[in-house]
Amino acid sequence: MFEFRILSSDPSSNARCGIFSTPHGDFTTPCFMPCGTKGAVKTLTPDELKTLNCEILLSNTYHLMLRPGGDFLKSVGGLHKWMAWDRPILTDSGGFQVFSLATLRKITDEGVTFQSHIDGSTHHLTPEKSIELQEQIGADIIMAFDECPPGGCDYDYAEKSMKRTHDWAKRSLKAKKRTDQALFGIIQGGIYKDLRTESAKFISDLNLPGIAIGGVAVGEPKPYMQEVLETTCPLLPKDRPRYLMGIGEPSDIVMAVSQGIDMFDCVLPTRLARHGSFWTHETGRETITASKYTSGTKPIEENCNCYTCKNFVTSYLRHLIIEKEILGHRLLTIHNLHFLLNLMGEIKEAIGKNEFQKVFKKYALIQ
Repeated sequence: MFEFRILSSDPSSNARCGIFSTPHGDFTTPCFMPCGTKGAVKTLTPDELKTLNCEILLSNTYHLMLRPGGDFLKSVGGLHKWMAWDRPILTDSGGFQVFSLATLRKITDEGVTFQSHIDGSTHHLTPEKSIELQEQIGADIIMAFDECPPGGCDYDYAEKSMKRTHDWAKRSLKAKKRTDQALFGIIQGGIYKDLRTESAKFISDLNLPGIAIGGVAVGEPKPYMQEVLETTCPLLPKDRPRYLMGIGEPSDIVMAVSQGIDMFDCVLPTRLARHGSFWTHETGRETITASKYTSGTKPIEENCNCYTCKNFVTSYLRHLIIEKEILGHRLLTIHNLHFLLNLMGEIKEAIGKNEFQKVFKKYALIQ
């Protein structure tokens, strides 16, 4: 049911192109998963996502457990049916969101007790509960419950957190009942190479159908990300997809692909759109509210074939954002997701032609 096949590899790096099979269809890698955090990618319909060539999206266990709840989603046939999405879905375990609550949660070896950010109600999340919720949600790929330590934490904290993550990964695997979901484990270990090495070996030995690398977008210095990948990727099985969690900047994506990463997710393209920002190939990240766009009569990017660029000029987009019109958020979201999903398409095509370095240089400085 779950199979990962490598289709081509880049001779000048560790980049590779593959395909992963799931009950809701195949998706090709490297891939970017737009975040449908609460059961929707903000402002877009499923049909629009398909038009953008989105093959898989991510939803959030923490938010879905609070509203509408796992029992409800199970009663309506799962998230796919509820949100009218018939392609693959990955759900995270809820761990990152719980640990980001800081003062609203308490961590023990058993699990995490936390207060809802919605109404202050108290909840207890364990590896077993996280798996139960993800089985109720019904995603194709589910994540083991892990502890995501803050960036730059000291060695003792990182080691304790890593060992807890390993124990929780074993408990997640034991709790899993459904055979139509692929469980991915998560590598942790902070900024410490020996811990990352230990974690990579431990998670690999669980023989799960995929492996994620967590804790690289939580406040640590930027160069650390590449160091973690250089340490961990050579230790990971080549026949399983590798997922770098929470990464969405074009420069980070091409760097990570060069190290052998296959899967990415991030809220960045939709979040940037809500703040009036977008990417172009020539100038990188721009903000539409800049005065230079007040009378603009050209699209965001003249050679872009997304719906936004084919139909609207910058002055109109600027007007929409300044006036807080939802259409402005939608149009910039369409462009930003087109930009990233098109990047993934360029990467796959380039790897197949042994031309990955051209794409790497094209995007290496775009933040």
